[in-house]
Amino acid sequence: MSHVKKLNCFSAVLMSLVISLSSFAEDKVAPKKDDKPASDAEMTAMMMDMAKLGENHKLLASGVGTWNYVVKWWMDPSAAPSESTGVAVTKEVMGGRYFISDHTGKMQMPGADGKMMDMEFKGMSTEGYDNAKKKFVSSWIDNMGTGIVLSEGTYDVATKSFTYRAEYEMMPGVKTKTREVIKIADKDHRMIEFYEDRGGTEVKTMEIKYARKG
Repeated sequence: MSHVKKLNCFSAVLMSLVISLSSFAEDKVAPKKDDKPASDAEMTAMMMDMAKLGENHKLLASGVGTWNYVVKWWMDPSAAPSESTGVAVTKEVMGGRYFISDHTGKMQMPGADGKMMDMEFKGMSTEGYDNAKKKFVSSWIDNMGTGIVLSEGTYDVATKSFTYRAEYEMMPGVKTKTREVIKIADKDHRMIEFYEDRGGTEVKTMEIKYARKG
């Protein structure tokens, strides 16, 4: 696609967005004292305000860098956990509005003969703070499935921890609610605890400890 065509395409998308926002304003935005809906300029200003970076984006930016991690997970909570290691690289995109983390490592999984075997693991998360929802948002994909896990969360200043909640469907008709707690020990150390709701009882199924590399 030529540079001119790209610009024309971008302009068309932007114009469509402005028109959509104007239409939304007519239907959803409360009228002013003179009973007139918000103007195009006001809606554009609102859109630009929603795109601003804030303290919550800076909070996520503290995770940028390369991290070594050790992960433990329990297929059976009453049994000893499996353990493996890997590396996670977190980068900011879209001017610091989102943060993408690439995870690579090994996972021990039971083979057909019942013995544990090493499998290559790749995973990727995207995190951000949604100014409209006033919530942290996250997505997760990996090479162990084909679904996308979407979660929303909050941050507690007192405990320096994020709490994300999600519901995913690993198998048809089997939905699982999850809770993920990210604890920030200091700028170079953090830990994730992952819990699943199993029949109304919450069970810890995974723990990941991160240490900044270098």
